[in-house]
Amino acid sequence: MEIPRTGVPEQLAERLSMAEQHEYLRTRFGRRTVLRGGLATAAAVAAGPVFLPGLAYAAGDKVTPIAKHLAFGRNPRTQMRVGWQVPVPVRKPFVRYGTDPRHLSERIPAEVRALHSEVPGVIAPYDQYYLHAELCDLRPGHTYYYAVGHDGFDPARGDGGTGAISTFRTAPQRWFPGRPFTFTAFGDQGVSTDALAENGVVAQQNPVFHLLAGDIAYADPNGGGLPIGSVHDDTHDTFDPKVWDAYLTQIEPVASKVPWMVATGNHDMEALYTDHGYGGQQSRWDFPGNGPSGCPTVYSFIYGNVGVISLDANDVSYEIPANLGYSSGSQTAWLKRRLSYLRSQADVDFIVVFFHHCAYSTTKSHASEGGVREQWVPLFDRFKVDLVINGHNHVYERSDALRGGAVVTEVPIGGTVRPDRDGTVYATCGSAGRSLYSFPAPDSYAGHEIPLRDVPTYYWARGKQKVTETVHWSRVRYTGYAFVALDVKPAFWGQQTSITVRTVTNRGQEIDRFTIERTAGLHVGIDLGRAQANASVGGDIGDL
Repeated sequence: MEIPRTGVPEQLAERLSMAEQHEYLRTRFGRRTVLRGGLATAAAVAAGPVFLPGLAYAAGDKVTPIAKHLAFGRNPRTQMRVGWQVPVPVRKPFVRYGTDPRHLSERIPAEVRALHSEVPGVIAPYDQYYLHAELCDLRPGHTYYYAVGHDGFDPARGDGGTGAISTFRTAPQRWFPGRPFTFTAFGDQGVSTDALAENGVVAQQNPVFHLLAGDIAYADPNGGGLPIGSVHDDTHDTFDPKVWDAYLTQIEPVASKVPWMVATGNHDMEALYTDHGYGGQQSRWDFPGNGPSGCPTVYSFIYGNVGVISLDANDVSYEIPANLGYSSGSQTAWLKRRLSYLRSQADVDFIVVFFHHCAYSTTKSHASEGGVREQWVPLFDRFKVDLVINGHNHVYERSDALRGGAVVTEVPIGGTVRPDRDGTVYATCGSAGRSLYSFPAPDSYAGHEIPLRDVPTYYWARGKQKVTETVHWSRVRYTGYAFVALDVKPAFWGQQTSITVRTVTNRGQEIDRFTIERTAGLHVGIDLGRAQANASVGGDIGDL
C-alpha cells in the first residue's frame, strides 16, 4: 500500500488531535502552502473587505457569481448575511438590495475570504474565493430582493439578466404571535442525485429557514478526524476541496432564498486551515457569532416563538475524539446559559436544538454518542427542550418522549407530546443524500412504528469503547432518504401553540408525524431576573 505523504507515523496518526494535525501541517509544509487561506480568512473577518495583493484579477464581465447562499445574522429580524463564490479573483465585489427589485441599494462592499489548499504529494494547489456581505437595519417580517456582483458584472444595472436577482424574508417581529410558518431540517447531505431530489422536496415546503445537522459536503469522505493522506486507510483521511464547489452550487436554488443554517459534523473538521479545523467553514459560511468564544460554529437565534440552538458535538464525541474537549467546557457552560435565557423569554415557547452526533440512535454504524448523553442530555431534561435533531446516522429514527434516557410518554405516529410534562423527543435525520445505513434486526420494521420494545444496540464511551445496551425508546425507523418539516402555529398568551413535525421522503411521501404542544407563555419560571442576567454573558445579547 502507498505510504501517505503526510509522513505521520501510523502508530501516532490516530492519536493526533485536530490541533496537533494542524500544527504538524504548518510545521512540515510551512505557512505559505498551508495557511494562506487561514490568514486571508482571519484578515477578512477582522478588517472587512479584503483585496488580495499580487493576484491577477479577471475581467469582471467574464466572471459570473455562483453558489449564493443565505444565513441569519445575530438578529434574524434585522440582519441577513449573503455568501457566494467566484472561480477567480474579481475587483470590488458587492451586494445590492431593497424591497423593490427595480430599485436596489447602492453597492454594499463584500469581504473576500480566500482559501488556498495544498499539501505536496497529497493535495494539488487549489484556490477558492468566497465572498460575504452583511445586510443590516432590515425591517422585520419583510421581503427583500438582492443581487451580487463586482466590477464589470452588476445585475441591478442589467448584467446577468433578471434571474440574477434573488429574494429573502426577514424573521417576524418579536412579541407578536404572527402567522404560521414552516422550517426544515436534515443532516449528512453531500453531493448526489438523491441530495438534489431532497432539496427539491424541501423547497416545496416553503421553509422560512433550513437546518443542516452536520456532515455537509463530504470533501473528507472518511471523516475519521485523522491526518490527511494521499490514500484512504485506517490511519488517514483524504480531502478534496473541489467537492465544496459542487456542494455549494447544488444547494444554490434553495439556499439563495432560504437561510441555510449549518452545524458541523465529523466530516467537517479540516485541519488544513486552523487548529480547531473550522477555518474552511468560516470561509464558506456565515454564522451568527453569538456562541462561546473559540467555537465559531456554535450559535443560537430566535424565529417567531421558536428558539434554535446549534451545537458542535465534535467537542464531546468519544467515538471520533479529534476535537474532544477543544472548548475546555465553555460550550456546555454557554449551552446552560442559553437554555436558561430562552426559557426566560415569554414569547419563546419552543426550543429546538440541533447538532451532529446522536444522543439516541440504534443503527449498526454509529448508534449513540455517550459524550452527548453525559454533557448535554441532563441540560435538555432540566430545561425541557422540545425537540433534538441529529444527523450522523444515515437513517430516520425517532424516539418516544424521554427524560434521562427513559421513556416518560410513548409518542406513536400521529401522537401528541407536551414536553413540559412528557419529556423530549429525539429525531435522527441523517438521510439527506449520502449512502444509507441499516438497523440491527428486526430491520424489516424500518419505515414503520416498531412493534418490539426491546432493541439491542450500543453507545460510545470514553476511549472509543462500545457499551452494549437494550433500549425501549426507538419508536419509528426508516432506511430511505428523508427530512423533517416543522409546521409552527404561534398563539397569544394562554392559548395552545404547537409544532407539527412531519417526516417526508425525498419523493414527497410522509412517513411520520407527531405534534408538540404547549400553552403559550406559561413556561416562564419565577427566576426570570437571574436567567436574563446569566444570558447577557457570552454574546446572547445579539438576540434581544
